[in-house]
Amino acid sequence: MSNERLRSALLASGLTIQRLADEIDVNPKTIERWITQGKVPYRRHQYATATALKVDVTTLWGDDRAVESAADLTKAEIVTVYPHRHTVPPGLWREIYKRAQKSLDVLVYSGLFLAEDPLFHDLVKAKVEAGTQVRILLGDPDCAAVRQRGMDEGHRIMDGKIRNALVLYRPLMRTHPDIGLRLHDSTLYNSIYRADDEMLVNPHVYGIGAYMAPVMHLRRLPGGGLFDTYANSIEHTWESARQITDQDIASITGA
Repeated sequence: MSNERLRSALLASGLTIQRLADEIDVNPKTIERWITQGKVPYRRHQYATATALKVDVTTLWGDDRAVESAADLTKAEIVTVYPHRHTVPPGLWREIYKRAQKSLDVLVYSGLFLAEDPLFHDLVKAKVEAGTQVRILLGDPDCAAVRQRGMDEGHRIMDGKIRNALVLYRPLMRTHPDIGLRLHDSTLYNSIYRADDEMLVNPHVYGIGAYMAPVMHLRRLPGGGLFDTYANSIEHTWESARQITDQDIASITGA
């Protein structure tokens, strides 16, 4: 039995099946089966579809098929989990940030792999020129939290990695002063990479570098709380961090 409510909502939204598939990260043929055969998606796909089409999930699948508990909603916000950061598809970071329209946030100690990526720099420039709020939070290389994190990872070079990142970001600061770049002295339990209602969360694990730790790909859903928990930590850290100027970078890096 076909799902005419889903078909109607899709038509009303102006989205094609292909665009919806790209938005919620499924195969277009899967969506066709949801429509023509009445197949019921996984719970996370139910809510992702409802969010993309800007309708209530019960409109598409009815009360008996909808996810109702807060716990299930939270699980539905998890798109996927990667066992290690280095197993995340290389282009996913940029793909997520390319979709940002309102906000692009980076909360890390060094995030050196992004600072070293010229395509990420180009993307940041384009976003801030288009009016997107860009905020990059790096650890203060002289703070106790940075020293401790370096020891937790089994080395003492975290401050050096941050200084390298600052050198790499310096041209961005000069050409695009609207980019928010701050230093924080917070103890981070996760590195967070956010673009609007989507984010990658990289938990910090004692004894290993962030590249070996897991990564969660999250999408915010109405009624879910997992995404907002991490998003709030970005706001709190931003509020207590200090703005860094080009002069600060010159002083910190000795350049």
